Amino acid sequence: MENVSESMKKILTSKHLNENFDALVTTVKQDPEITNFVKEHQADLADDAVERSIAKLYEFYNVKQKNARQEKTFAPGYLPHLVVNDRLIDIAYSASPEVQARQKELAQKRLVTNILMPKDIQNASFSDYYRDGNKSNALAAAVDFVSGMENNPKGFHQGLYVYGPFGVGKTYLLGAIAKQLSLSGIQTTLVHFPSLAVEMKSAISDNSVAGKIDSIKKSPVLMIDDIGADSMSSWVRDDILGVILEYRMQQQLPTFFSSNFQWNNLRMSIYELLNVETMSH
Repeated sequence: MENVSESMKKILTSKHLNENFDALVTTVKQDPEITNFVKEHQADLADDAVERSIAKLYEFYNVKQKNARQEKTFAPGYLPHLVVNDRLIDIAYSASPEVQARQKELAQKRLVTNILMPKDIQNASFSDYYRDGNKSNALAAAVDFVSGMENNPKGFHQGLYVYGPFGVGKTYLLGAIAKQLSLSGIQTTLVHFPSLAVEMKSAISDNSVAGKIDSIKKSPVLMIDDIGADSMSSWVRDDILGVILEYRMQQQLPTFFSSNFQWNNLRMSIYELLNVETMSH
């Protein structure tokens, strides 16, 4: 594919320098940004740098004028900048503030991996989290965790066990934590555990269970949503959840849980599956 500046050069040098060419060159040379650049870099430029770089200067001028008129350019969203290259004038393109903002937003979204979770959870935020009573305590604990991770991302930070009846905002709070962590460049994985259990059973046929577990267990921050919502088979408990949690405990990686059960009730249901006697303390 032909370089844009080379195309400009052909246009400018064709038609044997017709009567419009001199006027065009004069206009380009008189552009304040070009004039200032030449003055500031005069020591670094060859004596005939302007003449030899006229195609580049015209490209710069032309793109700048199109941007000012909000017309489409060959590189939408990217702004031209003059640079010195081998004692001649060249052009470098950089993303506009709008493009940079979009790129930053996309990068932040990539830091939050949703596995079988509602899409709208990506837009969760602390400011929109409705809280009253105990929910304020949950929010305070969430904010403390995020603050600790931001101040010391390499240190150990204990996750949270968030419980309550359906619809109170447990999943939303986890999403808000993940969103806030992404602003500091911290990777989080959110997974809906009942759906994951079903998917893992299906993954047995193509031998992809180990790969799926590996990507989940190594996440810097893991959030397991809706644990205890469905009955858990011994295979899911031992070969899925057990493997994930064992790795995370060894590596001291924070893990969050949300559940409709209080911790003691969830623990009882797991122990019943293990067929062992429990004692209350």
